[in-house]
Amino acid sequence: MNQKFSSVLIVLALVIMLANSSLYVIKETEKAVKLRFGRIIQPDIAPGIYLKMPFADDVRKFDSRILTLDAEPKSFLTMEKKRLIVDAFAKWRIVDVATYYKATGGDESVARSRLADRVNDGLRNQFGTRTLHEAVSGERDQLMAHITEDLNTRVRESLGVEVVDVRVKRIDLPQEVSEQVFRRMQAERKEEATELRSKGKEAAEGIRADADRQETIIAANAYRESEKARGEGDAKASTIYATAYQQDPEFYAFSRSLIAYRKAFANKGDVMLIDPDSDFFSYLKDKGGK
Repeated sequence: MNQKFSSVLIVLALVIMLANSSLYVIKETEKAVKLRFGRIIQPDIAPGIYLKMPFADDVRKFDSRILTLDAEPKSFLTMEKKRLIVDAFAKWRIVDVATYYKATGGDESVARSRLADRVNDGLRNQFGTRTLHEAVSGERDQLMAHITEDLNTRVRESLGVEVVDVRVKRIDLPQEVSEQVFRRMQAERKEEATELRSKGKEAAEGIRADADRQETIIAANAYRESEKARGEGDAKASTIYATAYQQDPEFYAFSRSLIAYRKAFANKGDVMLIDPDSDFFSYLKDKGGK
């Protein structure tokens, strides 16, 4: 009984070993190639469960998701021969499994090393055709797009991978370049501040001149209105006086003479030389008051 049970176990183990060496699974996140005695016989296997020839076939699996290549910071020269220290990273994925396997032997570290060299070459070429200002702040998106496009034309055929995106994390300037850029930025800010002050002064002068003009116009209009009102008042007063005095001309003449006497004799120190027979004393000649 024990011998029979042992035989069953041995057969079961052999079946499991045969199944394990004959069946393989490709996940949705994987790409794979099938090798037979080291030669590729199936370059791009879709996800699923498959059979293989035991001891003759070998299946190599690779991650099909987007991977990140974080390259070491490198030093590049701009078109002006200014040195920049650039820290960049790239997003990539495998698109041609057969080419990828032939180029790297299925070793991801080899693929990363070769891709890093090509990314650095692309960065060097792009920074070399741009000025310091364009590289630092002017055309960052355009520069990244050109690098990505240029890399894809080379690494697809040579490595079987696709560069999804290349981004610059940081651009540092050497000490001598940093001081030069700082001085230039400082000069630009001073120039901009001077221009803004000049424009502000010009605007202030315009506002002040307009306020002075409006003040003159308002004062002139007010003076005109006041003179007009005063003239109308004087005219009405003269009309009232004339109407009142016309009712008794003799009283009007007498009232005017009294006013003249009051003004003439207001200061006792004044001396007047007047003909006694003049009309000025007409109301003083008759002591009866006639």
